[in-house]
Amino acid sequence: MKNMNMISISAITSGSTLLVVALTTTLLLSGCKNVPPMTSGIGSEQIAPGQKYSQYLQVHNAELSKKLHISDIRTRTHNDLLELNLSLTSTYEKTLKLQYQFTWFDKEGFVIEAGKSPWKPLNLHGMQTAIVPGLAPTPRVASYSLYVREIPEKFFRY
Repeated sequence: MKNMNMISISAITSGSTLLVVALTTTLLLSGCKNVPPMTSGIGSEQIAPGQKYSQYLQVHNAELSKKLHISDIRTRTHNDLLELNLSLTSTYEKTLKLQYQFTWFDKEGFVIEAGKSPWKPLNLHGMQTAIVPGLAPTPRVASYSLYVREIPEKFFRY
């Protein structure tokens, strides 16, 4: 599945403030990180509750960005673990077969439990909104990245 389109969302949380940072192909937070080809960044400045996310988005994957956008991001701390719900909305009239995966980082930007977060399936029917839940694996988590990729039709299993 080499040639999949991807969207990436990176975020840093500090208390109740959410700061989403653009992810480039080689730079993440203050350190360098290799990112698979075809990964695109979605980033943002400070987002206050109720603001439209589209005015903050920086999208580098034109095809997938025409079909999908973030409509809401909610975070909280539950038992010292970062918990989040990201609302992904399809603007496409057909079903999107997607996969998503979280990567968790500590306050220095190092990956926590690398490779342990599996790709999870997500089917979005035409114009549907779905909540993508995430729960940090440890209280040390200070930020996260969410990768969303479209599964090409030739890989569909019916």
